[in-house]
Amino acid sequence: MASIDVAIPNYQYGRYLRDCVHSVLSQGVADLRILIIDNASTDNSAEVAQQLAAQDKRICFVRHRANLGHHASFNEAIDWAEADYFLLLCADDMLTTGALSRALAVMDRDEKINLAFANRAALTQPHLASRSSDIGARWDVMPGRALLERFCRTALCSVVGCSAVVRTAAQKRVGYYRMSLDHTDDFELFMRLAALDGNIAETRTPQVFLRSHDEARSAVVRRNRSLQIRKYEAAFTSFFAHEGRQLPDAEALQRLARRSLASRAYWSGVSHLCRGDFANAAGLLRYAVQRSRSTAFVPPIDYLFRQERVLERAAGALEDGLQRLHLARRAG
Repeated sequence: MASIDVAIPNYQYGRYLRDCVHSVLSQGVADLRILIIDNASTDNSAEVAQQLAAQDKRICFVRHRANLGHHASFNEAIDWAEADYFLLLCADDMLTTGALSRALAVMDRDEKINLAFANRAALTQPHLASRSSDIGARWDVMPGRALLERFCRTALCSVVGCSAVVRTAAQKRVGYYRMSLDHTDDFELFMRLAALDGNIAETRTPQVFLRSHDEARSAVVRRNRSLQIRKYEAAFTSFFAHEGRQLPDAEALQRLARRSLASRAYWSGVSHLCRGDFANAAGLLRYAVQRSRSTAFVPPIDYLFRQERVLERAAGALEDGLQRLHLARRAG
């Protein structure tokens, strides 16, 4: 039976940690290890982690005496991993029921799959059930190269980070998260995995519940959209300066990524302008014109036609939007 190591980096998330760990333990996977890495939290994280480790021998707990930054925890987890598969799960998030069983099943069927992930996250907190799986999932298996080309064509990361189950041998091969990148370090690593000779598996079935709160690392870039685009640009620059430069069509892919970044900034700027968010609109449109002067005169319509499954993605966005509206009404 396949084995998996799940690393849970934590900083000041003691209030979420127990639910996160229980969502992993309830997956019904027999050969499982969990490593909680606490980065010198000052809340009750250490107490919660120690209690969890005392209750289940599959759980290990490491505590840093000083805050070493999130990359130190991520890369320590990569060194620790030795099972067939590896997952990095943030302490404020939770796996959905059957997520690991589904991912391991599809990866066991095809030894060429290096990465299995969901392109959507759950919007409501999942029920912590003991069943191994009660939700079916349809997986699309494709060459990793197809995912890399999609990244460059859309300038978007379609991988929900904490849903990404990686074949450990592939993770060891691509190496560590780069400390020069903060908010798009996972995106750059996914590009490295996609560039390997092998396949990826993708599903629209949510594999993880991502909490949205002001203390999350992503909160900063969610508020400043032009900063988010620049973080994506940094990830592309890093990838093509290192592993990506070995690709036979590296220059063409990098040009495509640059053009897509400018186009994405343009349309995102227009969207924010229509919503009355003038600060974000100005930053995004300024970026678009700086990177592609033609966008000041001609809208980059071609970017819209470079999107995969436009109708499917639009329907998914509409479904998510309606669900968020329903949740907001219930909360109000």
